[in-house]
Amino acid sequence: MNNLLTFCLVSLLYHIQFSQSKLTTPPLPISPTPSYSQLRWQRREIIMFFHFGMNTFTDSEWGTGEESPSLFNPTNLDTNQWMEAAVEAGVSLVILVAKHHDGFCLWPTQYTDHSVKWSPWREGKGDVLKDFVDAARAHGIDAGLYLSPWDRHERTYGREVAYNEYYLAQLHEILTRYGSVQEIWFDGAKGKNATNMTYHFQEWFQTVKQLQPSINIFSDAGPDIRWVGDEAGSAGSTCWSTVNRTHLKIGDASLEKYLNTGDPHGTDWVPPECDVSIRPGWFWHKNETAKSMSQLLDIYYKSVGRNCVLLINVPPNSTGLVSEADITRMKEFHQAIQTIFSIDMAKGSETKASSQRGGTTGGFGASNVIDGNEDTYWAPKQRDGGHGQGYWIELCRADVNTPFNVVRIQEAIQMGQRIKQYEVFVDGIVMVNGTTVGHKRLHRLKWPVFGRVIRVWIKESRGPPLLSSVGLHFDPFRKG
Repeated sequence: MNNLLTFCLVSLLYHIQFSQSKLTTPPLPISPTPSYSQLRWQRREIIMFFHFGMNTFTDSEWGTGEESPSLFNPTNLDTNQWMEAAVEAGVSLVILVAKHHDGFCLWPTQYTDHSVKWSPWREGKGDVLKDFVDAARAHGIDAGLYLSPWDRHERTYGREVAYNEYYLAQLHEILTRYGSVQEIWFDGAKGKNATNMTYHFQEWFQTVKQLQPSINIFSDAGPDIRWVGDEAGSAGSTCWSTVNRTHLKIGDASLEKYLNTGDPHGTDWVPPECDVSIRPGWFWHKNETAKSMSQLLDIYYKSVGRNCVLLINVPPNSTGLVSEADITRMKEFHQAIQTIFSIDMAKGSETKASSQRGGTTGGFGASNVIDGNEDTYWAPKQRDGGHGQGYWIELCRADVNTPFNVVRIQEAIQMGQRIKQYEVFVDGIVMVNGTTVGHKRLHRLKWPVFGRVIRVWIKESRGPPLLSSVGLHFDPFRKG
């Protein structure tokens, strides 16, 4: 009898200990979800473009293709200076325009005489691409390239097979000579009176992936990153990372709204990239100046703050250097972002939620949204018992003496984008009405508030919402 009692007690203790140590499994992802390369790209948030080439020396935006290579002669080109500017701007990926629409190539290509090889720069022995990628790696920055499909110089342009072979040959050069390339840009721009040309995009994409398996391909239609539909750096107030790629066509202007908002029923994960230039033009022009700080911050909130990556162009001048005024403005921009987001008034808050997956020891508690780790998240029960209130998470601030005027919400997008509609309450008053969240959603309030209790109420979502972060910040640059 004593042995039986002892056995029962040991068994009970074992089951109690096992139940306490047993981990709760994560919820199932909701497809589509990002690849490793797409997720890494999304978390960069701001990257930099360098438009530099023949147009820099002819004071134009779209060259004719008839320019003499003798015009290209930057007297003081220093790509290390470009990378120092990128480091000061806090970016981790830089993209160079290797060939624009005029067809002039910044590397000594074997397939045309319209390149740096035939210019006076460094007596025809220079290679801007090599300088660019070498400088990027020396500064711990990843490199990307832009190769224009429209080529106004190449004589085979308009002959379908011959030009597609020419373009593929140049793709092969730039993707095999210069090491790892993290992003490649396929621009759909083409003049209204341009020669008709059928591009073999699928063959191009297949070649790119064959040569650089971890690369992200950008175009109007992805496959990895899509254009946002404008060149103002502004995504839609509703912005899904998902689209149906079968609906997309490169160069089709009628699809700009679809590109801008994405598709809640999309079957493909193709997040948007917001491209904009720091100056009015994409190439450097002596009479142009950089956008103001308030303009850049507005762009940031409408791009990064709407589930996008911001690609900001900073064009080197005709001497081959980034202008000091542009460097200063980018540095100020970076410092402003750090000023706003380096302090999170949500830290130290008490947290609670409508429910949590696995109970209090399941690992998916509400406190995950303030732990500073994008890989952890709050997960409610599959069917939330919120008494008709839906899914909600609440922060109770310990310090109500510091105001905030920015609310930051982030989803665990590695598990799919889910949220369709939500509201944010401050002490019971609705301060925000929103639709999509994605990687990051930023809301600037009309005025600073000192509220104690902040509740995020998810009114509609694709399955249970998974929040990785909720933050509260003060933007001293916000007017009003």
